[in-house]
Amino acid sequence: MKRYLITLPCILFSATGLAATTVLECSRLLDVETGKLLEDRQVLVEEQRITAVAKTVTAPDDAPRIVLETCLPGLMDMHVHLDGQMERNGYVGRFQKNEADIALTAAHYANITLQAGFTTVRNPGDSYNVTVALRSAIEEGRAIGPRIFTAAKSLATTGGHADPTNGYRQDLMGDPGPEEGVINGVEDARKAVRQRYKDGADFIKITATGGVLSLAKSGQNPQFTLEELEAVVQTAADYGMHVAAHSHGAEGMKRAVLTGVRSIEHGTFMNDEIMKLMKERGTYYVPTISAGKFVAEKSLDGDYLPPIVRPKAAAVGPQIQETFAKAYRAGVKIAFGTDCGVSPHGSNALEFLYMVEAGMPELAAIRSATMTSAELLGVQEELGSISTGKLADIIAVNGNPLEDISLLQQVSFVMKGGNVVRNEAP
Repeated sequence: MKRYLITLPCILFSATGLAATTVLECSRLLDVETGKLLEDRQVLVEEQRITAVAKTVTAPDDAPRIVLETCLPGLMDMHVHLDGQMERNGYVGRFQKNEADIALTAAHYANITLQAGFTTVRNPGDSYNVTVALRSAIEEGRAIGPRIFTAAKSLATTGGHADPTNGYRQDLMGDPGPEEGVINGVEDARKAVRQRYKDGADFIKITATGGVLSLAKSGQNPQFTLEELEAVVQTAADYGMHVAAHSHGAEGMKRAVLTGVRSIEHGTFMNDEIMKLMKERGTYYVPTISAGKFVAEKSLDGDYLPPIVRPKAAAVGPQIQETFAKAYRAGVKIAFGTDCGVSPHGSNALEFLYMVEAGMPELAAIRSATMTSAELLGVQEELGSISTGKLADIIAVNGNPLEDISLLQQVSFVMKGGNVVRNEAP
């Protein structure tokens, strides 16, 4: 029996050099579709896909066999920002880092994210469209990281949460427009969406309300008119893209849901009316509890955040987990998301602990990062479960995550698209 230990220095070779056929021998396998933890299952992987799941599979005699404990589908995070990570005095970095610096940073954090067991991510907003280039590099085997769905540059209104010139001195502010992701009016909205399509985005991200970390006073005010939101959503649909809406305050969130966005990100001050609307319209909720806890903690550190940001972090951060708990009890569709880049990259699985802590059962939390996230992206035929015909995105942990969800922070094995990128199984 052949067993493989692939260490970090070998990762670049592992992306292209594995056998065409591999057998995973799982002591347990979590079938997220049925919710059953199956005993003694083998998974036959040929090229990029799963071709059989059974007690015993037929494979060539020389096919590598990898013995694992508990196998699960590759995890999916619907809200990460690979192009950076919060740090003390990080706001100054915007004036010190070149596009190449940010691109290399994104590649570094992509690798960390994949090593943590997250084989697919959605990146709702970046700088210089670096995740468009990184997505292509990963697809072509020139970089190591998760499968990326990117929004490229987020869309904002003048002075809004994603206006890239907030906090600049007057002579540097200029008047950014649709190309830079800043819109004012319906025609700007259409042009900005079309520009994202031209840039290579997979979906559209809007900042429907103020945000915590932008250098602007309000974290909750609505920042798009209904007409602007309708233009964004309709134009995105024309180009085959969905819309994700950053939202903290209730009014901007409500407008976003009414105009047909696919997901609400953060949703801090979501109320009962909005939860009902989201259920009626099938809108997904991506909570990002991790980011809320992180900024709440940093709001107590006197010089970590700028003065204009600190009170917003103190108000918004502690609320997100409570809102998540209410939304789960109300039956809102929840897709897993962390906002890593605010919280540290690679800590994604900590979100599971917060979700379970707030009342979501372990299986439901895992489904949010597999089946539900695949549905949000519209790739449920390709990803989200260990099933015949799907892409071979498979991870493993030592122990039973249905009894101890923290085990997902200690992934021992990662396979993405049939390629083993981590194997520390005993």
